[in-house]
Amino acid sequence: MDEAELLRRSDGPVTHSRLVDDLTALGLGAGDVVMFHTRLSAIGYVAGGPRTVVDALRTVVGERGTLMVTCGWNDALPYEFTDWPEPWQRAVRAEHPAYDPEFAEPDHENGRLPDALRRWPGAVRSRHPDASMAALGARARELMADHPWDHPHGPGSPLAKLVEAGGRVLLLGAPLETLTLLHHAEALAQAPGKIFVTYEQPLLEGGSRVWRRFTDIDSSQGAYDYAPLVAEGRDPFDAITSDLLAAGHGRTGHVGAARSHLLEAREVVAFALDWIESRFGR
Repeated sequence: MDEAELLRRSDGPVTHSRLVDDLTALGLGAGDVVMFHTRLSAIGYVAGGPRTVVDALRTVVGERGTLMVTCGWNDALPYEFTDWPEPWQRAVRAEHPAYDPEFAEPDHENGRLPDALRRWPGAVRSRHPDASMAALGARARELMADHPWDHPHGPGSPLAKLVEAGGRVLLLGAPLETLTLLHHAEALAQAPGKIFVTYEQPLLEGGSRVWRRFTDIDSSQGAYDYAPLVAEGRDPFDAITSDLLAAGHGRTGHVGAARSHLLEAREVVAFALDWIESRFGR
């Protein structure tokens, strides 16, 4: 999408002050702990790009607030690399770079904002190579500390700490299926048929490159078989989040040109747990 189209959609440039006004009108406020997901192009022409969005969010939550994003690792090995031919496996085991929280690129599918935030002075990134997150602000270290190696979306994870902190989630023009917090609900759900994966990744420990084996819900293909419950081609997280919004949870408004949603983390998890367990049983 070219700049002229972005300007038309947002009825002119979306500036820092306009973002602050729109975010405040949506209900974000000082001291909030908020995990955000953003589709930058949905906002319109943002004067200054990702940096302006992060700075506007920092202005609204203030010194006592904290921002959080999901990062992942763009160069993580696929789960199934251990099924590759032995020579291929030997090659990557010998030379694939280790995950380094300071330098590893976030998954490009998460957009430009996670990279902008994790590069911000004072930002903290969690240690987990596949499920890494980053935070900036008063509670950043607390949220990112000791990210569990196994079940990194479950208890003790940054997502769990977000809920415990009374945090919020902001979908800033982002598709409903990007609501990462739903993985926490999947991890907690007491329902049969949960799908797990075991995989390996290289990372740095004490300055040395080591390989670790991890166990988690399948956050890539789905922790449950949602196919019988949602229309073909529809993301199950889109279905859950749509039902959440239809039930009256959260606040909806526009930030720039982007239709956006501000949700309470506890409400998201409680609703998703009920959604999953009522359909798959306990």
